Amino acid sequence: MPLIGLYASWGYVVVASNYRALGGSEGLQEEWGAGDVRDALNLLPLLDSLSYVDRDRLGLIGGSRGGMMAYMMLAQTERFRAAVTFGAPARINAVEHSAYIRKTMLKHLPPGSVEQYEAELRSAVVWAERMSPTTPLLMMHGTGDRRVDAEHSLYLALELQKLHRPYKLIMYDNADHVLAGRRNESNADMRWWIDRYVRDKAPLPRTGPHGA
Repeated sequence: MPLIGLYASWGYVVVASNYRALGGSEGLQEEWGAGDVRDALNLLPLLDSLSYVDRDRLGLIGGSRGGMMAYMMLAQTERFRAAVTFGAPARINAVEHSAYIRKTMLKHLPPGSVEQYEAELRSAVVWAERMSPTTPLLMMHGTGDRRVDAEHSLYLALELQKLHRPYKLIMYDNADHVLAGRRNESNADMRWWIDRYVRDKAPLPRTGPHGA
């Protein structure tokens, strides 16, 4: 996982969980954001037990499916001083989907009305008000993303704007799902956000209408 090495090179302790049923995991079935989220949240007590980790300076980073899980985690805890997502789905409940979402995510949900319910559980645009109001969120998305359309981040940004939540949205022209071609730029943007709010404990940005 080269990204883990990158984040560690910035001077941070980095931990990550494996998706269930993948990568040698003992899990029997992929759940796309149910048990996987609980697994990731269970890293918090692990971090708290490490003497060399500052439990008051924790950040959260997730891309693609991991970004969707990051949104779900932010609806369950306010422990993180900052969060970053890239190429993250936020509208699994929508009628229209890319072939990637249909093939990878929706096939794991039960059919009928239960499918709609489970999809909404994974759709941050539905429950944005439940996301941590004290965690500044940086969303990064490529306008050329064919797997998860950039509108996912746009719709979530609109909901966060209505709620006056601290967030920033960066759209990278013609970048794909993993921001290829803009990697150096996006990594720099990510590091600036994490350093500012996690390492330096910067105060929350001002939100809501203000000024003249």
